[in-house]
Amino acid sequence: MKELFDLTGKVTVITGGGGILCGTMAKALAKAGAKVAVLDLRKEAAVKVADDIKADGGKAVAIKCDVLQKDNLKAAKEKVNAEFGKIDILINGAGGNKKEATTSPELPFFDLPLDAIRFAFELNFIGTLLTTQVFGKEMAENNSGIILNTSSTSAFRPLTKVSAYSAAKAAVNNFTQWLAVYMCQNYSKNIRVNAIAPGFFLTEQNRFLLTDEKSGELTSRGETIIEHTPMGRFGQPDELIGAAFWLLSDAAKFVTGVVVPVDGGFSAFSGV
Repeated sequence: MKELFDLTGKVTVITGGGGILCGTMAKALAKAGAKVAVLDLRKEAAVKVADDIKADGGKAVAIKCDVLQKDNLKAAKEKVNAEFGKIDILINGAGGNKKEATTSPELPFFDLPLDAIRFAFELNFIGTLLTTQVFGKEMAENNSGIILNTSSTSAFRPLTKVSAYSAAKAAVNNFTQWLAVYMCQNYSKNIRVNAIAPGFFLTEQNRFLLTDEKSGELTSRGETIIEHTPMGRFGQPDELIGAAFWLLSDAAKFVTGVVVPVDGGFSAFSGV
């Protein structure tokens, strides 16, 4: 079993690596022996994660990177190649939403500004696509590699308020399946493409949508989520690690084109 899940020496690129969820994943990968390139738009966040990894004896490099700028991505890839060599794994973790792209009593759908809608869609979907063009091309040339995209529970059934975010994550699901087939048919059967779809985890993005900033109590939205999550709680960041390791390792050698929910049963519950 240890050999089946072994990731020792695997050169791994993770975008959004300075965030809570991807930062936790980056540290776990390094602990398992992977060489991790932590890419994030916020250089200081990437450095913090990379420093934590190195302090724990792991191998990591922090790179400032904008996933919406192809030249920026190419420069980041060159840095990873120079530091670690051939890239084995790409984790597309960069994503998020914007308050102005979220409906509210003060901001109905009809008045959502186009730039905010475009921001949410581009960050989550176009950022995934562009990053995959740059790093996936190397995998195609080397006839091997693993790509893991980050979807969301909102991709299966759109959540209220976040229309652009939900649509973008649904696009990530579709793209994951499309790319899995494309890589196998046109390049190599040794290139796999999958995605994980986290449910509700407390992050910088949603913490104060789900909990009250002053009291720490659940907001009405937070209460609704817990009521519709059969396991009755939010996820913990390290609870994404098992699903990710499975999809990134030889344990999932015959698995490609799937989206795995990690959501405490949220997507399975009809509400009744």
